[in-house]
Amino acid sequence: MSTDPAPDMDLALRALADPNRRAILAAVRGGPRPVGELAEAVGLSQQATSHHLRILRAAGLARGTREGTRHLFAVNTDGLSAVRSYLDGFWPDRLAALKAAVEAGGAIGGEDG
Repeated sequence: MSTDPAPDMDLALRALADPNRRAILAAVRGGPRPVGELAEAVGLSQQATSHHLRILRAAGLARGTREGTRHLFAVNTDGLSAVRSYLDGFWPDRLAALKAAVEAGGAIGGEDG
């Protein structure tokens, strides 16, 4: 059973700003992995990897589970869905601007062809 917090948008975006944390998320994309494997995969010490995992968990982007004596980490898809939903909110306005520009035969955002 996981006790990881719910996603927080500001924490999630700050967590994703760090390339090491993005590398860790990419490393657990295929499924849960222990800290030692993650550290080796991303080229960090276990201590540094654990630090980044704590931040990812606090941001709601990763979750930890126990399997016997092993502590495994995986992507928290709910946290990533919240980030994606936030970012997807920017597209309707941009698509509407694109449609208007195409219909008007003009350039988009002041860019010249």
